[in-house]
Amino acid sequence: MAAGHGNVIVIENDTHFQSEMTKAGAKLVVVDFTASWCGPCKAIAPTFSNLSTKYSAAVFLKVDVDTCEEISARYNVTSMPTFQFFKGKVKVDEMTGADAKKLEDKIIKWIGSDSDSDAGVKGHMDLGIFISKNGCECLNESDDHHLSAALAKGPDYLESDCDEQLLVTISFNQAIKLHSLKIQGPDDGRGPKSIKLFTNLTKSMDFDSAESFQAVFTLELTPDDLIEDVIIPLKYVKFQNVSSLTLFFQNNQGGEETTAVNYIGFIGSPLDATNMEEFKRVAGKKGDRH
Repeated sequence: MAAGHGNVIVIENDTHFQSEMTKAGAKLVVVDFTASWCGPCKAIAPTFSNLSTKYSAAVFLKVDVDTCEEISARYNVTSMPTFQFFKGKVKVDEMTGADAKKLEDKIIKWIGSDSDSDAGVKGHMDLGIFISKNGCECLNESDDHHLSAALAKGPDYLESDCDEQLLVTISFNQAIKLHSLKIQGPDDGRGPKSIKLFTNLTKSMDFDSAESFQAVFTLELTPDDLIEDVIIPLKYVKFQNVSSLTLFFQNNQGGEETTAVNYIGFIGSPLDATNMEEFKRVAGKKGDRH
């Protein structure tokens, strides 16, 4: 294996690239698409090397677009330098140009606190980066405590309004395989208890439908399930191609008037990642790039 400066791995060919992407697991992978004749590429190379040492929880790869035409063609790289950011083998971001501050900002954005831990489940990752905020909704949330609070780890929380029920729909920006959940709640009786899960609904669900429809899976949580970092396994075979997930919180632990949810986390992998090993694309001809 060819090593670059710092912790940068210089990619030799497509097989080497796929191997490094697989080994990275759930970690952030930063790929520098570069060329020996590119002045800006040479200018930012020392910065890329330094960042690879500074952010050792991420994997840093360098791809010469002339040596590895197949890779640069697959990812539509047309100018150098181009930096692409991957999680679970799926591209989550991209930037072009030798802007050191922008590069570091994107690394910080994507590296995440779970980058070393596989989100607690080997081979899987925190799917929060794939949540499409615009496609999420919550029925019966209180005026002061919204769904957005439960999708981020912080002091705020989601709370129901006029009774104990909540109907939460989470939309993902690409299909995912959902392995397990983290659902955290307070220990004062307001934490959720019975939750019905529905996938890929074609239209918004109301409370009557949620009560009567057959769930894909139902959870019966105990207070011990609501503690931080407890992983709640699902029947993985039932969640292999999920574009949206609806959670119907039916009641809470103590029969309280309202239900409160501190955090909802999603653990799994993007569906596309399972196809990457077989995914080959004919390399572009020389001269296609500019």
